[in-house]
Amino acid sequence: MTILYLFIGILAATLSALPLGASNIAVINTTLKENATQAFKIAITAGIAEVLLSYYALDCNQAIKAFFDNNLWVQTTIAILLFVIGGYLFFKKQSSSASRKRKHTQSKYTTGFILGIINPPVLIYWVIAFGVLNNNDFMLSLQSSFLVLFLFFTGVYLGKLVTLYGYSRMSVIIKSKVNNITQILNRVTGVLLMIIGILQSTHLFFL
Repeated sequence: MTILYLFIGILAATLSALPLGASNIAVINTTLKENATQAFKIAITAGIAEVLLSYYALDCNQAIKAFFDNNLWVQTTIAILLFVIGGYLFFKKQSSSASRKRKHTQSKYTTGFILGIINPPVLIYWVIAFGVLNNNDFMLSLQSSFLVLFLFFTGVYLGKLVTLYGYSRMSVIIKSKVNNITQILNRVTGVLLMIIGILQSTHLFFL
């Protein structure tokens, strides 16, 4: 029964990582512009960030939920940032080879960790996820046994890592079949982010 927490962690982290977010976009773009090895470096540290966020949510889930409910400006800021970033990606011109070379020198480990840790929507997701788990008799808290916590957070890391790796592999397949895929991807991603930003704004001010 205890081993079940490993698979719960994997499933919860996979659901968290499936929606197109900053880490996913970074992995896809890095795979297309550089290679899968560089993208995997982002996934490694993004997985560590996911574990830290889930741990923090487990420790402070009620305080976090109350903070976001009582500070609509945070959610408004997130919505505006999503819209602005989406617009930037949509209108962005394809990078020159010199620009790509400069990006290649940046630390992918640092990029993955920063994009993973500065992610309020994921923090909210984990608060909700722990509420769902506890309501379904999968009691999880910092007072749980070391083995339960170890298995769960190992599952969280593996879920995030494998999902991002899947995005990278998918990008390789698409890249081999579609010309000018980077610009197409930027525009599709930009539209998706703008839609998410609009929906977030609608939810805040009209619902």
